Amino acid sequence: MSSILRFLLFLPALGLLAGACSTARPRLAFDPKTIPAAPDYADLNNWAAHPDKADPADRTPRAGLSDGQAQGAVDVFFLYPTTYTGTSRAEKNWNAAVDDAATNQKTDSSSILFQASIFNGAGRVFAPRYRQAHLHTFFTQDKKSAAQALDLAYEDAKAAFRYYLEHWNQGRPFILAGHSQGGRHGLYLLRDMVENTPLQDQLVVAYLAGWPVSKTFLQQLKPCQSPDDTGCYCSWRTWERRYALRHSFEQDIVCTNPLNWSTQPGQYAPKSLNQGAVLRKFNVVFPALCDAEIRDGILMSNKPKFPGSIFFTRKNYHIGDLNLYYFNVRENAMARAAAVLVRKK
Repeated sequence: MSSILRFLLFLPALGLLAGACSTARPRLAFDPKTIPAAPDYADLNNWAAHPDKADPADRTPRAGLSDGQAQGAVDVFFLYPTTYTGTSRAEKNWNAAVDDAATNQKTDSSSILFQASIFNGAGRVFAPRYRQAHLHTFFTQDKKSAAQALDLAYEDAKAAFRYYLEHWNQGRPFILAGHSQGGRHGLYLLRDMVENTPLQDQLVVAYLAGWPVSKTFLQQLKPCQSPDDTGCYCSWRTWERRYALRHSFEQDIVCTNPLNWSTQPGQYAPKSLNQGAVLRKFNVVFPALCDAEIRDGILMSNKPKFPGSIFFTRKNYHIGDLNLYYFNVRENAMARAAAVLVRKK
């Protein structure tokens, strides 16, 4: 766990690349008697995004793009990152309640709008609300409580995925996507529910951004090696280039370059390949914002320049893993979805 947490950073406000919010962290150890009630996934209120409701995942950031969910033959199961930061100094819960209005609003206006919307060109988007682990989980010295909080969150991810499969999938190909904590849960879903099961044949691709994936964690599923590979996964964590060149990272971690979809270190992809980032304002697109190159299991990027970026001094670009490459990921999801449909004919 410590090697993973060392590289994690999440800033809860995904009005993107903004400053960190203050948090109210749990003061006591995880207590199973105080956990919020489990969600009922038959209730659409417990889905942040669903094709049978209007939600921020239906939006597109510029004219000319279309929400293709109604016509899509592929599904997308999306797990959002950490947005639960607590509500008061008396915070007790290590996990968010799925009816926590403040957390849900933060989730919907950040990750669902800025990240889940990436995939609406590829197919129907399903994003369950889940009892996500508190942000403090990734920084606390109380490793037992942290593990219990993550385990509870993952149980919801499994329950939601199982409900989706039983009621809405109907044998359709699916994309599994997640960021940060959501990427972690997606990785475990791949191992526990997809790999070496009949579902493996339905997997289009998994995008597991912002969570380190060991090269040996999955036995059958392999990293994608080209832009139209299917039945595989992609993963990356983004750092500022000059900082990354001065530091060592873990080399046994899978890293995908979202500008050329290679996993090979040293294959520099210039920012001219970047089709557009979506950052602080959803309807403002920044083309050719940043480059990408793999080194030691991480993705290096030049510092992006946008209004106010002079004040952005962080070297870990974790918060922008998906959004710095918004249009490249969007196009790639659509391309892989098309490729799997052709191969199934």
